[in-house]
Amino acid sequence: MLITVSRSGGFTGVDKVRKIDTSARRDAAAWEDLARRVLPPVADGFHYRITVDDQELVLDETGLTGDQRELIRAVLGEAA
Repeated sequence: MLITVSRSGGFTGVDKVRKIDTSARRDAAAWEDLARRVLPPVADGFHYRITVDDQELVLDETGLTGDQRELIRAVLGEAA
């Protein structure tokens, strides 16, 4: 399993990306279990990428706020 975590923004604006390849690790099972627990189960669910100018938000339908749903409905012209 390849796990990638990226962080951007903050006061200094320094981006950080790290990858963990669990295939050769002794503790692979623990890493993979943790990675699976942080991903919300979305059976046949929608995923969204909202970009406003140079800002981007990636999420799935289980985590949408009311305002995000409203924007998605307005832009896509359908219920979200």
